[in-house]
Amino acid sequence: MRTWYAVATNDEAIPPDIQRRIFDPFFTTKEVGQGTGLGLTICYSIIDEHGGRIWTENQPGGGAVFHIELPITTGEKQDVS
Repeated sequence: MRTWYAVATNDEAIPPDIQRRIFDPFFTTKEVGQGTGLGLTICYSIIDEHGGRIWTENQPGGGAVFHIELPITTGEKQDVS
């Protein structure tokens, strides 16, 4: 069984060239010295380590949605290799 979460923005959509790289380590659209480009990479890694997945889609009319899907567990240790 899996559970699903979504976080939406109502700002601008994410351009396709950026959307393809958004979870890459050290990728950022910020000015030099304003960010490391690790935030979404860390989120991706944590979710992946828990057997889940994260992805983003643009909303019709603007904005973007980040989808997070995680397995529901009983607290027993699982092999996620």
